[in-house]
Formats: sequence, structure tokens, C-alpha cells
Amino acid sequence: MRGVETRIRDIRHRIFTEVARMAYHTEWPTDRRIEALPYDIMPGEVAENRQDIFLERAIVGERLRLAMGLPCRNAAEHAPLSDNIDAATKEETYYTPPLINIIKFACNACPENQVRVTDVCQGCMARPCVEVCPKGAVSIDPFTRKSIIDQDKCIKCGRCVDVCAYKAINHQKRPCAAACGMDAIHSDPNGRADIDYDKCVSCGQCLVNCPFGAIADKSQIFQMIRAIQAGERVYAAVAPAFVGQFGPKVTPGKLRAAMKQLGFADIIEVAIGADLCAAQEAEDFVKEVPEKLPFMATSCCPAWSVMAKKLFPEQANCISMALTPMTLTARLIKHHQPGAKVAFIGPCAAKKLEAMRRTVRSEVDFVLTFEEMAGIFEARHIDVNTLKEDPHGVNDASADGRNFAVSGGVAQAVVNVIKEKYPDREIKVANAEGLSECRKLMMMAKAGKYNGYLLEGMACPGGCVAGAGTMQSIKKSSVAVNMYAKQAEHQVATGTHHVAELDKLVD
Repeated sequence: MRGVETRIRDIRHRIFTEVARMAYHTEWPTDRRIEALPYDIMPGEVAENRQDIFLERAIVGERLRLAMGLPCRNAAEHAPLSDNIDAATKEETYYTPPLINIIKFACNACPENQVRVTDVCQGCMARPCVEVCPKGAVSIDPFTRKSIIDQDKCIKCGRCVDVCAYKAINHQKRPCAAACGMDAIHSDPNGRADIDYDKCVSCGQCLVNCPFGAIADKSQIFQMIRAIQAGERVYAAVAPAFVGQFGPKVTPGKLRAAMKQLGFADIIEVAIGADLCAAQEAEDFVKEVPEKLPFMATSCCPAWSVMAKKLFPEQANCISMALTPMTLTARLIKHHQPGAKVAFIGPCAAKKLEAMRRTVRSEVDFVLTFEEMAGIFEARHIDVNTLKEDPHGVNDASADGRNFAVSGGVAQAVVNVIKEKYPDREIKVANAEGLSECRKLMMMAKAGKYNGYLLEGMACPGGCVAGAGTMQSIKKSSVAVNMYAKQAEHQVATGTHHVAELDKLVD
């Protein structure tokens, strides 16, 4: 639903904005403010979206807690919203799993998987739905002459759905589960959605596909703002998918000006880290495939790499060991600015999970999405569109580095480095978008279908521009990223001066 101004998106934006305001206004008693906020966000006595106003406020309350990095609670717990509010300033509170949470009393308990005949059925004479059903689950009601389905017999194969000329048969799946490429969502005893965290890779696709807004992830808005207020030098590392996220007229120069108004020491494009990653993966591929490894898979998408290692442990060594663009950019910043803190600003929920690893926490201090940053701009009344350009708005990143944000861009960047340095080397590439397709890609690789290949996996269909923390339509974002990439001085990663520092960052 990216690019569509839904009621859920409006509420999420309001919550992020209010949490940012609480962080900035240190004179406000935080415990009293969070108790009042559900009444400000959901005013009046009549519910707009659910059964009653009290339920709406309870859901908003839990979303506020999660946006402050606090744990989600269930309806059985009797405690004020401000319960243990002081823990929001402690790092371990945010880092305590789970990252992605289902607010149970917000869940609609949607049917998991059902094939249903709708009112559109015309009771036609051909009855292809009856004829194609392999289990005899479809029959004709003798009174209405319309199709009916015996749910005990139905195996959800979808053949009746495909042959109905009127599209009168609907294969209904729980939206969050349908979006989950890890099959990590099932029903709890009350019929509500439940996440199997042993399977979940925090891609966030369930979060953006729940039509009831029942799924939310934790945020570090509060902690990051308080760090800046405390005098910490915080650098913003902005992911390549940023183009167009804060408005069609927002240039890198305007975004830098906005970030500096918020108190950031500076802003660095993570496309620089993408260049470093492409250079490292290119060298690794040339050295290891096929002599040491049958194939090599890219590592920049954490949800894809975690999925591959979880489900295909025997091929785990085929996943590139190169550091991700986020981590490389953070290392570059801290190499030049010792003692600084780094806030990754990007499109991705899985990057929050990556930054929770103890090996990465020393590099990346905060991870926020574009959507969360928009709330911070609103809290400070910053209209990024109207700001004057910062003259140092553009970093020395290549076109290939900036195109990491779109599907196919990562592999192409690696291929271009190899072609430049090893022109006689032939590179075969296969890529997949969405974790379901990524699983198929890895299954074929395991079977030996992709020996000698470079594989690219992207957990979000469309690439990083389709991440759970984006606000713009995926198609618009892809076009905007490509246009911005064309403005780069260098096409290939090795043309940028930062690549010369790679050895200092990976030792």
C-alpha cells in the first residue's frame, strides 16, 4: 500500500510525530504525555474504524509504546501505558526481541486459507468449477442453483478459481501470511495471527500488508533524538532508496539541510558503502567461484541472507561474507570521525534486525525508516521541500552504488566491477525478488542449476525501494532512483575515491 494515503499510514505518521515531540520536549512529563496521546490521536466518543473508541485508543497506546522501543503487551495485562516508561532510554529495552510485533487485540482474525463462492456466482450451465475439482468439493445448491464448496473436502488448489468465467470464486488468504515468504505466520488459539520467530527474518512485508494495522515494529526515534540532545555527534547514513521519499522536489542538498537542522553532524549516502560492497563481492567472486564455491549469493539484503542461511545451512558458505553497505558506511564514518554515532536512515525493517547483532551494534547505533524520519520532520515543523540547498548535498557515489536500491542493481554493480578489472571473465547472473521466489532460487542453486553463478536475492518485491519503511509507490521510487543514479560522475563502483579505503575497513 506504499504511495496510498490510507488511514493506517496517517495514524502511523501521527504516532511517530508525537513520539518525536515527546523526545524533543524534555520539559514534558513523558509518563503523563503518553497517557494523554491516545485521546489526542483518537479524539471524540465515536470510533471511526473499529467497534468502539476504547479499542482504537488501546491499539494506538501499544503502537506508541512500540514506537518508543518498549515491549508490546496483551489485553490481559493491567498496567498504564506509562508502565516502565523510563526503560525507553535504556539501549537493552529496544534490543530485547521481538522486533516485529502483532498487537493481538487489533488483529481481525482473518481466515488463514479459504476458497469461497461469492454472490457474483451466476449459477451457469457449464459449471466448470464442479468439473475441475479433483476432490469433489464443489457442488450445486439444489435451491439457488449456485455453486457451493465443502470446506472439509477442499484442498485449496485454486482450479475452480481459475476456470470461473465470472471470477465468482475467491481464494482468500490472510494478507499478512500471504505476504510472508517464510511461512512464519499462523493462527493462535483465538484465530489471530501469530509469528513464528524461529522462521521470521523481519522483512516487514506482513507489517505493510495488514489492512488492520495490527502489526508494528519497534523504533529508535526517542533514543536517537535524545542522543543528539545530549551532545552526541550523530551522522545520518541515508540509504540509496531515499530519492523521492520525502517529496518529489527534495534533492540531496535539501535533505542534508533538513538533517542539519535536526542536529545531525552530517549526512552520508550509503551508496558509498554500496560501492565498497560491490568491490569486495567482485573480488570474492573472482577468487572463490567456482574453485572454492559452486556459486556466490549477494549479502546486502539481511532478510534474504538470513533466510538463505536458515533454510539452506549446507549452502550458507555460499552467501557472500562481504559487509553490507550499511555496515561499511558506518565503519567509514567512524574511521574518519572517531567517537561519532551513526544513524542508518532507510527503507527496511530487516536492517533493524541486522543492527541488533552484537557484531554490528558497535558500528550502527540507530536504525530508522524513512517513514519514521518523516514523523521527526513533522515534529520539528521542517518542510524539506522549501529548504535552501546545502551546497555539499551530493556524495561521491557511483551510479551502480545508487542503483543498489532497485532489484537487479546489486548484481549488476558487482558484474560491472568484474568486467572492468577482469574483462575476460564471463559472469552469469540470476536474481529473485520476494522471499518466496528467493527460496525457489536457492532450491535450484542447491540442486546445482546455478553453478558458477552470481545470485542476487531481494526480500522485498522490487528491491529496497519496496521496503516496509518506504512511503512512495514502488514504481515511482524505482524511476527516481534510476534518474538520480544517472547524475553520478562515475558509473562503476571502482571509479569513486572511497573504494581505495576498503582494505582499512574490512581488516
